[in-house]
Amino acid sequence: MTLDVPLFPFDETPDPDRKIGRVCVIACGALAREIIAIKGMNGLDHIDLTCLPAQLHNTPDKIPGEVRREIMARKASYDDILVAYADCGTGGLLDRVLEETGARRIDGAHCYAFFTGLDAFDQLEADQLGTFYLTDFLARHFQSMVIDPLGLDWHPHLRDLYFAHYTRVLYLAQTDDPALETAARAAAERLELPFEIRRTGYGILADFLRAPVRP
Repeated sequence: MTLDVPLFPFDETPDPDRKIGRVCVIACGALAREIIAIKGMNGLDHIDLTCLPAQLHNTPDKIPGEVRREIMARKASYDDILVAYADCGTGGLLDRVLEETGARRIDGAHCYAFFTGLDAFDQLEADQLGTFYLTDFLARHFQSMVIDPLGLDWHPHLRDLYFAHYTRVLYLAQTDDPALETAARAAAERLELPFEIRRTGYGILADFLRAPVRP
């Protein structure tokens, strides 16, 4: 797996329009609602949000390059840049981009981990292998993020191929939304897997966004 953009130093020339005291959060589109909600609840008016398409998760090798482009476009204008991505299947390449650029990301291998908390996620994985995780976003967009990319409407027999080793659907709920819970249960039924729910709230994502601006 390689980055699809060349590596070279940033131009550190100050931007005359630099947003003093402001933070740019570069996030996965799957986290947009959550970040906007956290901003509102905590009065984080110094944060500007830009999102990359959630569909990048279907091609994680492209995530580092896309994040790097966003960092380069904004680095001279902000005092701090936060990246609201876990490793997300990039095999450490996203961290390489962050080391090069000086941006920083939230801890964790997956968004599931920072919603539950890292230790709690490790325990979930240890307790039961074969868990298919849903978040609010995935419950809301199950058709477009799971069914359509896998072609399950046209080739339903592939369900047994793709999900043969899964043992449950675990919905990590960020909000208490009956409609989303219904959607998550329907997703589990579609996959013919047992359904469980755990209400996580926003996990350590809120702490990450509330962190002081780096001097």
